[in-house]
Amino acid sequence: MRRLILFLATNGGLGLAPVVPGTFGTLAGIPAFYLLAGLPPLYYVGVLTVLFLLACAMAEAAGRIYGVADDGRIVIDELVGYLVTIAFLPFTWTTALLGFFFFRLFDIIKVFPASWFDRRMKNGFGVVLDDVVAGLYGALALRLVLYFMA
Repeated sequence: MRRLILFLATNGGLGLAPVVPGTFGTLAGIPAFYLLAGLPPLYYVGVLTVLFLLACAMAEAAGRIYGVADDGRIVIDELVGYLVTIAFLPFTWTTALLGFFFFRLFDIIKVFPASWFDRRMKNGFGVVLDDVVAGLYGALALRLVLYFMA
């Protein structure tokens, strides 16, 4: 069970990258975006909800294994945050890459309330929730840029 927890929490090992593991962990979101982009909105919300709950559980369990609630190797939260950023948009490489950039930007700078969740909620829920907030900011920025590019 421990191996499965760590496999999932690290997005298949992407979080084990020696530098910028969060950025590498977010890469798992691009093929996920490709696979999920055609889903009807209600199904997308269902998949995202299941992934959110799975991410919370895996982040919590991996944090216990690593001995640090928000260990850098735990990157399943980046997958969820990225999928929030690109939710309900059709897959294009422009959207995928701009979404990647905006999600990473907001995940790094942690605009309130993401910063609050990051500092105050040292558990699986908090680990994932700050990325969901970053994903919401990323979604807004992405949609503004896509609007002005059209």
